[in-house]
Amino acid sequence: MESESNLHVVPMRRKRGVRTYALMVLGMAVVTLVTCLCVIIIRYRWHSQVTDELSQDLEHSVMAFQDLQAERLGALDRENSLLAELPTLKALLTSGDDLTIQDEAVDFWQLSGTDLFALADPSGRIAAVYSKTATTGPALREGLRKLLGSTDKNYLIEGGSLYACSLRPLYFGSNQEGTLLGYVISGVSIESTARQINDPTAVEATFLSAGKIVATTLSPSAQVGLEAQAALLARISRKPATVKLGNVRFLAATEDLSTSASAPLQLLVLKSLDPAERSIARINRMVLSAGLLALLCGAVLMVTVSRLVTRPLEELSNGVRAFGTGDVDHRLPRHGTLEVLELSAAFAKMRKENQHANRALLESERLATIGRMASSVSHDFRHYLATIYANSEFLLRDKISSKERAEFFADIRTAVLGSLDMIESLLMFGRTGASKRRTAESMVTLLDRAVALIRTHPDGDGVRLETRFGDPSETGVIVDGKQVERAIFNLLLNACQAAHCAANDPHVLVTLEVRAQHLTINVIDNGVGVPEIVRKSLFEPFVSEGKQKGTGLGLTLANCIASEHGGEVSLVSSRSGETIFQMKIARDLRSHYVSTVLDSGSGLAERGESVRI
Repeated sequence: MESESNLHVVPMRRKRGVRTYALMVLGMAVVTLVTCLCVIIIRYRWHSQVTDELSQDLEHSVMAFQDLQAERLGALDRENSLLAELPTLKALLTSGDDLTIQDEAVDFWQLSGTDLFALADPSGRIAAVYSKTATTGPALREGLRKLLGSTDKNYLIEGGSLYACSLRPLYFGSNQEGTLLGYVISGVSIESTARQINDPTAVEATFLSAGKIVATTLSPSAQVGLEAQAALLARISRKPATVKLGNVRFLAATEDLSTSASAPLQLLVLKSLDPAERSIARINRMVLSAGLLALLCGAVLMVTVSRLVTRPLEELSNGVRAFGTGDVDHRLPRHGTLEVLELSAAFAKMRKENQHANRALLESERLATIGRMASSVSHDFRHYLATIYANSEFLLRDKISSKERAEFFADIRTAVLGSLDMIESLLMFGRTGASKRRTAESMVTLLDRAVALIRTHPDGDGVRLETRFGDPSETGVIVDGKQVERAIFNLLLNACQAAHCAANDPHVLVTLEVRAQHLTINVIDNGVGVPEIVRKSLFEPFVSEGKQKGTGLGLTLANCIASEHGGEVSLVSSRSGETIFQMKIARDLRSHYVSTVLDSGSGLAERGESVRI
C-alpha cells in the first residue's frame, strides 16, 4: 500500500521569463540613458546658445565700430572745415614755397591734434605731411595722393599703420565760385578706435591688408598665429567661424572695408571662447556631478527596493518549486510588500488545503486498494484453503493407498505454495519503495535462480524454456538481488502461464543483452497474446484479465522493481504466437565490484542452453 511519503507529485515545469530584478536594472539603465541624453542635449543647446550670443556680440562690435568710426570721421570733417576757413592757412598755401609751408604747417598740425596731418597744392602734390606713428616717406605721400584721387575713400594704409582720414579743399572765396588753393588732410590711427571697442566688450579687432596685420588689439602670441592663418581668415565671411590662435580659440567674423580704403582692407573681429568654454565646462561638471549623484542614489534605491520586493518574491517562488517537488515544509516569506504577503498567505492556505486533500485521497486510495485486494485474492485463497481442507480430510481415511496419499499430499503442497506466493507478492507490493540493500550481482546468476524457481513451480510444468545469455563477465550490476530475482521470476511465471494456452508446444525464450548503460532482459512466449482490453492498464495492480488465477500483482511488482533500479518493464509487442516483455536495469557498475561479480559467475548457463521442464 502506498504511503503519504511516496505520493508522486509531478514536478512543476519552470517557465522562462524575465526576473523582476532584471526589469529593475533595465529600468535603471533606461533612466540613466535618458539622463545622459538629456545632459548631452542640454550641453548642445547651451553651447549653441553661447555661440549665438558670441556671434551677436561680434555683429554688435562691427556695428559699434562702424558707428564709432562714422562719428570720428564726422569730427575730423568738422575740424578740417574749421581749419579750411582760417585765413592764415589759406595764405600759407598761396606762398608756393614748400619749405615755408612745411615750417608753418607744424603749428596747424599741433592745433588739430590729429595723428596725421598733410597739406597739398591744387594739383594734388603733397607739400607737407606730418605723422605721429609712421614715417613721412614716399609711400605715405603716394597713399595721400590716392586719397586725393578718390574722395569716397576714408582709410589710408601706410606700412604697418592705418588711418581714418578726412579731406577738405581750401578755396579763395566761396566754395562754389572761389579759386581752389589746395587741400588739408587730417587722420587718426584706427588702433585707438579698436581699443575703444575692445575695452568694454572684450572683442579683439584686427585690420588686415593683403594678408598683413596693419592694426590689431591682439597679444603678440596671438598675432603670430593670426599671421600664419591670414590667408584662411581672409576667406571668412560675416558668418562667425571658430579659429585657434596659439592656445586660445576664438569666434571670428570679418567685414570688408576695401571700398573705403586706399588698399584692400578687412576688419577681423574675434571673441575669445575660453570664458564661454570654462563656463560650459563648469556647467558640465555640475550636470555630471548631479547625474552621478542621481545614478548613485538610484542604484542605492534600486538595491533597497529589490531587497524589499524581489527577495520575498524569490523566496515565494522557491517555496512554490519546493511544493512542486513534494516539500511541504519549505519556509515562505514573512516580510515584503503587502501584495507579496497576501500572495504568500494565499499560497500557504492553498498548500495546507492541498495537504488535507492529499491525505484524504491517500486514505480513499488505501481503502480502495484494500477492497480491490480483498476482492482479487479472496477467491484464490478460498480455492487454496478448500483444496487443503478437502485433501486433509482424505488423508485422515484409513483405507487409502500410498499412491493416493502421495497425490493428496502433492495437491496440499501445491495449494500451500500458491498461498505463499500470493502472500509474498502482497508483502512485496506493500514494501515497494522502501530502502534497499544493493550489492554486486551477476545478472546471469539472478536469471539462473529465477529459472530454477520456475522449474519447481507447477505453472512451469510442460513448458520448454530456452535461455540465451551473453558473456557472464560483462553482466555485473549493483542491485537488490532478491527484488530483481523476484521481478524476473514474475515475468517468467507470467510467460509460462500464457504459454500454456498454446496448442501443443508451450515455449518461453529468455535473452540477455548488454548495453553501455543498461542490461536488457527479453521474455518471449508463444501464447495467445495480451488481450487488447488490458494493455493500457497492464501494469496496474490487481489486473488479471484473461488469467484464471493470480493476484494481478506480478507485472506491477516487476515494473516497480525495475523502476527503482533505473529501468522499466514494457510490452514490446503482442500477437498470437509471440509476446515480448522487456525489462531494463541500470548497470551502475563500479570497478571495485568487478572481481566479486566475476567470481559469482561460476555454474552459469552457457549461450544457447535449452531446458526442458
